Order: sequence, then structure tokens, then C-alpha cells
Amino acid sequence: MVHPLKINDQIEIADWELTESFARSSGPGGQNVNKVSTAVELRFEAERSPNLPDPVKRRLRRLAGRRWTQDGAIVIFVQETRSQARNREIARDRLTELIRKACEKPKRRVPTKPTYGSVKRRLKAKKVRGEVKALRGRVDE
Repeated sequence: MVHPLKINDQIEIADWELTESFARSSGPGGQNVNKVSTAVELRFEAERSPNLPDPVKRRLRRLAGRRWTQDGAIVIFVQETRSQARNREIARDRLTELIRKACEKPKRRVPTKPTYGSVKRRLKAKKVRGEVKALRGRVDE
């Protein structure tokens, strides 16, 4: 039985929104790799989730990148350990962390204007540099 995933005080992901499927891991591991399906593919129906507010969904879509599918689901694939239970735990932790990051509202950037002195210094440096480069030309006799 899979328990609901608690993200924070306001957001809790229900069982029906998460789907786990298992596959055989690639890489070394001897007979364990050939016999046991330890890799976990965790699928979260983010677009259809009633538990996520719209701004969080938008940020989550941007954060998920290529893990976001065409139909609005997030797919997390984990095959790090030889234990299926540990891989499930890692996948759920990654999803939780991703949603927590999406819950953080980014600070609004306040555009600043360069100071008068910094503009003057920049232009003076450009002028000096231009004069140095002008001296590099062909020498006329």
C-alpha cells in the first residue's frame, strides 16, 4: 500500500496521482540485474492534480524540464541502487524536492540603474582601450 505523499502543510499528493512501474536496471550487478526488476519509474499526473495550485504547476513545468511529458505528467526514473525499495524511496524524495522547489515563489527582480560615476569610469576605460588599440596600426614613415 502506497501512502499519500506529503509535500508541505498545504499540499499532499493522493495515491491515484502517482503510478510506479518497475524495470530491470542496466549496468553491472551480475545475475541480480538479469533477474530482478529494481529500476523504478515514478509517474506523477501533475497537470491533472487538484492538489497543486496553478502558479505551482507552471513553475513545476519549468523546473521539470524534459521530465515533463506531453500529457502533463512528470516521469522520474531511478536505478541507482540494487534495492527496489530504496529506488522507490529515492524517486519519491526527488519528486517531493521538485514540488517543494516549485512552491517557492521566486523574488521579483528590481531593475537597477548604473550610478553616474560607474558610467563615467566605464566610458573612460573604453576610451583608453581604444587609444591603445589605435596605436597598434601600421607605422608610416
